[in-house]
Amino acid sequence: MVAGYLRVQRAIEPEDLTSEVFLGVFRGLGSFDGTEVQFRSWVFTIAHRRLQDERRRLARRPPSAEVDPELWLLGGDTEREALDALGEQWVWRLVAKLSADQQTVLLLRVVADLTADEVARVTGKTEGAVRALQRRGLDSLRRMIADEACPTGLPRRGGD
Repeated sequence: MVAGYLRVQRAIEPEDLTSEVFLGVFRGLGSFDGTEVQFRSWVFTIAHRRLQDERRRLARRPPSAEVDPELWLLGGDTEREALDALGEQWVWRLVAKLSADQQTVLLLRVVADLTADEVARVTGKTEGAVRALQRRGLDSLRRMIADEACPTGLPRRGGD
């Protein structure tokens, strides 16, 4: 779930960042005291902070555009990978149209399966703000999906 959250948030190296998150979890495990739900919230708080750290680092020093030649040697099921990539690109394209706060709230609620209260603690927002961001984000996604599903000129569901 952590890697999925970081991937959809477009972390540069989501697997490396996931490793950093769990190193942080391991280091702090002795001081953690709480339930399973609180543990999940704690882990995603660490993931959210590591992502923010990465973004600050990238703002100061953007990555180079070099491609590792060994990546071309990796094989797999090309058709499956192509379909997965198209679906993933579609989701990223839609989510990218949301505000940064809406993206974060929806991903923590859906991918991390955190409650609104837990997301509020992770992001430093109020629970009411989290619920409002979630509602507006979902409404925006619903409209975007409806607009893409209906050809131009044809009435959408409900006649609008």
